[in-house]
Amino acid sequence: MNPETDFRDGLDKLAADYKDILQTLGEDPEREGLLKTPMRVAKAMQILTRGYFQDPHKVLTDALFEEKYDQMVIVKDIDVFSLCEHHMLPFYGKCHVAYIPNGKITGLSKIARVVDIYSHRLQVQERLTQQIKDCIQETLKPQGVMVVIEAKHMCMQMRGVEKQNSITTTSDYSGVFNSLNTRQEFMSLLRGESKRI
Repeated sequence: MNPETDFRDGLDKLAADYKDILQTLGEDPEREGLLKTPMRVAKAMQILTRGYFQDPHKVLTDALFEEKYDQMVIVKDIDVFSLCEHHMLPFYGKCHVAYIPNGKITGLSKIARVVDIYSHRLQVQERLTQQIKDCIQETLKPQGVMVVIEAKHMCMQMRGVEKQNSITTTSDYSGVFNSLNTRQEFMSLLRGESKRI
């Protein structure tokens, strides 16, 4: 299924709901510039929430390989785009993932796919961080996993406190990453080469 062209059931109802929202906001959904907006927004929302209908565990197991490598594997600067569940405004940034294999590895792109699936749901950054870590830990059963997300939140930039330059950092870890030395190794690698948002 291509999320850009194949849409789920309920698309027409979603578009009708957005038409009602436009009217409630005081707009005229029949004017030229807004005629196609309800359907455009409905399609966009289905794309932005496609993660509810994808299985991140299967993504990892579809590319699972036996390998004796037992050092840190890091996939960093994975782009993250998600919707805050409190205001349904975007938050965006970078996700950095490390794991230490325990006899099995997965395709590197699959780590990014797991991030993509969980971020394409209504989220809070804290839960998103934990879900990515839990999925990799439960599926690969590595010696440990660590996930760090750095993100900017439009709900802080556009409304409320209106602070445009603040970055929120969250982390979660398991297994050997409970060791301060292992976490510091990961963080020093990120600080040395990671790009700012």
